[in-house]
Amino acid sequence: MKGLVIKNTGSWYTVKADNGKIIESKIKGNFRLKGIRSTNPVAVGDRVELITNQEGTAFISAIEDRKNYIIRKASNLSKQSHILAANLDQAFLIVTISHPQTSTTFIDRFLAGAEAYRIPVVLVFNKHDVLDEDEIRYEGMMINLYETIGYQCKVICAKTGEGVDELRQMLQGKITLFSGNSGVGKSTLINQLLPDAHLRTSEISEAHDAGMHTTTFSEMLEFPGGGYVIDTPGIKGFGTFDIEKEELTSYFKEIFEFSKDCKFSNCTHTHEPGCAVIRAVEDHYISASRYQSYLSMLEDKDENKYREAF
Repeated sequence: MKGLVIKNTGSWYTVKADNGKIIESKIKGNFRLKGIRSTNPVAVGDRVELITNQEGTAFISAIEDRKNYIIRKASNLSKQSHILAANLDQAFLIVTISHPQTSTTFIDRFLAGAEAYRIPVVLVFNKHDVLDEDEIRYEGMMINLYETIGYQCKVICAKTGEGVDELRQMLQGKITLFSGNSGVGKSTLINQLLPDAHLRTSEISEAHDAGMHTTTFSEMLEFPGGGYVIDTPGIKGFGTFDIEKEELTSYFKEIFEFSKDCKFSNCTHTHEPGCAVIRAVEDHYISASRYQSYLSMLEDKDENKYREAF
């Protein structure tokens, strides 16, 4: 029997079989993916093969080849990874300018991780209604920055429903990952899009202006008219995983474009003479924040560590 993994609660996986039946499943034996040291060898969005038993549960015996996945470094100190979801058509990264503030470093790390597996990302700017004049100006600058690079940006207010209908149209017939820091309003937005989902939401912690975790596991929610929304736990950091230094340039679209004019083909864009990227940063063709994100990811590879703040 074959099916789709629609929920992962740690030890159990909920699989929607091709015949429509929902089956609670476990991994058979010492099941490990080739070449990926992951905290979750099976991810939401995986197509799997099942061996059912008399109790009505099943063992997952094989995973079909993935077309893509999005992965981050596990938040523990091991050199393992955590796969957020597999077989995606697109990802919506929910960001907020304040309450809490989403850092450009976090956004850039997520975008680079998605670029590595050719997953299109839409940046969804939420909580526009609570911004003051300065914050609205900053939001406009952020949108201009990312749209200039080539990323689609949408401004919404999940609480009031403003801008949500446009997102609804973009979700039709697609498998879409929703991600973002805790507290950015992801669950509120999904409740607007899927009123039957009844996801738990929580208030922002005043002391830290940060969100409290309300989603504790990844889950695929069926979208009316076709497609799925994948809800994931809010993440504090996005430690990149499985990206080599030599490849990193190509996951920053604008840095890659300028790098073609560098004097040396193996230029790291950190100190080399004749570096077109450094010149473009100095001339403001590449934003300083994006360049700093690139450097911080290079440093990750040097020191092989995960930084919670990112």
